[in-house]
Amino acid sequence: MRRRFNPYTLPPRLRTAREIARQLIIPFCIFQAIRTVFLPTTFDVILLLLFLLIAIAFHFEFF
Repeated sequence: MRRRFNPYTLPPRLRTAREIARQLIIPFCIFQAIRTVFLPTTFDVILLLLFLLIAIAFHFEFF
């Protein structure tokens, strides 16, 4: 049986780092999307997809 994830059981430093990442992921996605539109390389596309997956995970509280 899988236990439900509780962010309050994390150490305070990790909780702070998680909240900072949660606030910064959307600006990173926007910047990366603009960069990918003007200079599309394979690395930029993969990085944009990674940022979008992290943003979706934060939105649905997967971690």
